[in-house]
Formats: sequence, structure tokens, C-alpha cells
Amino acid sequence: MKTAQDVVSADLDYIARKIGPEFQAMSGQNLLILGGAGFLGFYLVQSVLHWNKLSGQKPISLTVFDNYIRGVPDWLKAIEGDANLTLATHDITNPLPDDMGDYDYIIHAASIASPIYYRQHPLETMDANVGGLRYMLEYALKQAQKGNPIKGFLFYSTSEIYGDPTPENIPTPETYRGNVSCTGPRACYDESKRYGETLCVVFAQQHDLPITIARPFNNYGPGLKISDRRVLPDFARDIFAGRDIVMLSDGAPTRTFCYVADAVCGYYKIMLNGKPGEAYNIGIEEPEISMANLAERVTAIAKDEFGYSGKVVFQVSDDKDYLVDNPNRRCPVIAKARAEIGYDPEIGVDEGLRRALLWYSDNQESEDK
Repeated sequence: MKTAQDVVSADLDYIARKIGPEFQAMSGQNLLILGGAGFLGFYLVQSVLHWNKLSGQKPISLTVFDNYIRGVPDWLKAIEGDANLTLATHDITNPLPDDMGDYDYIIHAASIASPIYYRQHPLETMDANVGGLRYMLEYALKQAQKGNPIKGFLFYSTSEIYGDPTPENIPTPETYRGNVSCTGPRACYDESKRYGETLCVVFAQQHDLPITIARPFNNYGPGLKISDRRVLPDFARDIFAGRDIVMLSDGAPTRTFCYVADAVCGYYKIMLNGKPGEAYNIGIEEPEISMANLAERVTAIAKDEFGYSGKVVFQVSDDKDYLVDNPNRRCPVIAKARAEIGYDPEIGVDEGLRRALLWYSDNQESEDK
């Protein structure tokens, strides 16, 4: 792989192979993805269309709802002519359109997930994760009542619902109840996701609906815009600008990083194979590495692939809330996902970082919004 397109092609082939049975189960049916223009939408959307072309089966009909609060990405513009894709402008915090069609599967990924941006849009973030989710759950209930029940509903929660776990709860299983601030600068995201999970569980239990929950752990890779302001895009920005990598912390917090192609396989597996009302961690269990080590790995890869000559420097952010409530460690237990839904991530962190940097090398322009 030498270019961004090489990476995307390889990833789409990988996803189609790994979750062919799940796509086969959706063949000839209607899928709605809310927030499909975002980072995870990049492969959630394109993998479906890729499978349609490869399989020779009845295609999955895909509709994307998005308010495009952060713009319409070029990749989505490039595929909008696909016969099996419908793009609609809709803000999920508003009531659903009167002409809402019938959908067999629904993915609710409509939320800002970057701390810099959800802190700029806290009310919109909460409204999407609570009010917008409620609209979709009510839709699912009405579909069941009129004899056309949905077959799968996936809500994107987050590993941030665990807050800053106590040492004995790392690696963190789904049974951990969390250590989360309800008033801090990240609370708009963390707490609305927690309440969103409660809504999903209640609707699943009270109305016998196939609603499942994903808890992503530090996904990265193609589709995560270089302007996103999360750690890896910031590193890539510095690399391709020929600057030193700037870390706005001491680099001590640790994470496990899950490449997006593996994560997307996990999300579709939850929706098709997960138990109603259950949440599943999606990430990798090892290696758990520090932010400083991540910077070192990225620097080494950039030197090999692009002749990068910069180094890592440590500074302090001008934003006084930049690291407030930032967890010290984040590492999942994924035994439940392995056992119940067949989740099996394969792409190691160094290979994932190499693919991510190759993608950023051809995607260096993106608006700050």
C-alpha cells in the first residue's frame, strides 16, 4: 500500500470479507445510518456499497441522514450517485420527516465525538444523544406496532461512559458502572451517552425491540479528518506540515487504539448478532500504550514512509479545561464481544498507524469546523 486509495481499497475488501455473513443477512433490505457523514460513517457507508458491488446478491439499500454541521466530506460527494445510496439533510434533534420510509436496520451515529467540538456545541451534542435518539426509538416502536418491525438498531455510546476507572477496573468490562463527572467540561458528551444507553435498555426491555449498544474504544484511521483535533489527526497535521509533533500533556495517559476497519466490523456484528438491551466494548485489549509512546511510534513510521525529520516536543495547552476529566487509562475487556457476536480484531497498532498516515498523506486539507 502506497496511497490513500490503496489503504481504503484494502480496508473495504477486509471488511467485506470479515462480515460477509452480516451483510448477507441485510441483503435486499433497507438500512438507515444517522450521522453517516462523520468519521465512522466513512467505512460504515462505503463498506455496504462495496459489498453490494462484490456480492452479486440483492443490494442493501442505504439511506444517510446528517445535518452536516461539520460540512459534507468529499468522499460522500464522490459516491452520492450510487443507485443504492440516498443522502438526506436532516438534523436528528428535530422531529423525523413526515415522509419517513420503512427501515429494517438503523444505526444511530449522529453525535459529535471530538472533545474540542462537542465542547463548542454542548447542547447540540446532548440533544442528538437524548432527544434525537428518543425520536428514533419511538419510530422503532411505531414500526413494530404497525406490523413492520425493525430487525436491528445500533446506538453508538462511548467508552467515555466509564469515566476514569479505578485501577482494579482496568482493563474495563461492560459491567463496570463508571466514575464520571456530571458537571465537568466533557459531561455533555459522557452523560448524554450514559442516558442514551438507559433509553435503549428501557425500550428494548419494555417493548421487546432489537436495540443494541456499542462502546467504542479509541478508534482511528481513514475518515477521521485531519482537522478533528483528536490526538492522531493532530500528530498527522504536524508531520505533514514538517513541524515537530507537539504534545499538550506529559504524555503519560495510556490507551489501546483500535483501527477503524476492525471497529466497523464489530459494529455491524453487534447490530446483527448482539443481544437486545446489551452493550459491547469494541476496541483492542493490547498493547496499552502511553500518548508519548504513540507519538514515538508515529514519528518512526513517518520517518520510514515520508522521510519525516521532526521530533516530539511537550507543551502546555492554553485551554485550561483541555485535560480536565481526561481519563488516565483506557483499555477494554472484549471477551463479551468475542464470545457473543464473533468480534475478532486483527490489524495491529503499528500497521493501523501506517495505514492511517498513508491516508492522511493524501487527505491533508480539511476545514476547521
